[in-house]
Amino acid sequence: MSGLDDVIAAETVLSEVDGANGRLVICGQSLDALAGKTSYEGVLSLLLAETVDLDAAGVRVALATARLRAFEEVAHLDPALLSLSITEALRALMARLPDGEDAETALLLIAAPAVFVPAVVRRKAGLGALAPDVNAGHATDMLTMLHGQVPYVEAAAALDTYLVTVSDHGLNASTFAARVVASTRAGYGSAVLAALGALKGPLHGGAPGPVLDMLDAVVRPEHAADWIAGELARGERLMGFGHRIYRVRDPRADALKSALARLGAGGGMDITRLALAEAVETEALKQLHAAKPGRVLETNVEFFTALLLEALGFPREAFTGVFAAGRVGGWVAHAHEQIATGRLIRPQSRYIGPKAA
Repeated sequence: MSGLDDVIAAETVLSEVDGANGRLVICGQSLDALAGKTSYEGVLSLLLAETVDLDAAGVRVALATARLRAFEEVAHLDPALLSLSITEALRALMARLPDGEDAETALLLIAAPAVFVPAVVRRKAGLGALAPDVNAGHATDMLTMLHGQVPYVEAAAALDTYLVTVSDHGLNASTFAARVVASTRAGYGSAVLAALGALKGPLHGGAPGPVLDMLDAVVRPEHAADWIAGELARGERLMGFGHRIYRVRDPRADALKSALARLGAGGGMDITRLALAEAVETEALKQLHAAKPGRVLETNVEFFTALLLEALGFPREAFTGVFAAGRVGGWVAHAHEQIATGRLIRPQSRYIGPKAA
């Protein structure tokens, strides 16, 4: 029962994580049918069908308007907020948004991280925050606000694929936190803040950055075998491998690896870096299977997330915030679904302490 493994805590039409077969289904469509083929706005139109009732084109327009509204809060990025981590500054700005249970609030909460993360990154670097472009798609606008120029088509497509890939993933820790808070009728904003707090933890959304630390330590493909052997001998965990649910390869890893291949050098991908990553992945899987034959330790979403977000120019300390920019769509959808049940989430605990005298 520890960790609530195999406990069914909710019924949902939003996503199914089939760990045994390595499949992710979002609103009746497999990730293979969505990633690289559907925009983030398109996936939101599926997730938010009961919340905003807009098609992909309608979501694009409404989300662009919401980004403009979110940008008004960037004026509150004072030195105290900028002294925080990017994730903590994001959380503080998100706390300024409304806490309603209406479509306008839902879209504002979903739009905001794509505005706040680039603004915080730029302000921390001593640069001015850039306003959204209402004529741009969500992923394109996020990269434009980060870099100050319209990205290559391949780069925008890669970020779009990432946002789609992480938009929802069953009852993970942050989504469960969102549903618990939503069940109290505290509002979408409170549910999203709870989810963001859960996402901050290194066992959840704070995990992709260390994958790059591993690549930095290996340096060259020919060093991978010795470095990995040394880490395993010391009992260290290899970041980017293994997953709590998937008993086979994480399908999101394949979606992001394909996005990296399409990105190419023109979109910002360092081919040398990709070759290093592929060498590390191959050697890590080989040694993990040999050292721990009884455990399923395949490549997970963190491994290629780190490479993709690095190639797109996000600093590694912003990775959790970018994750939030994608997952927030799922959080809001789950909050709405939980509210519709009208049921407060209130599990029981088993007392194992000393008996009263």
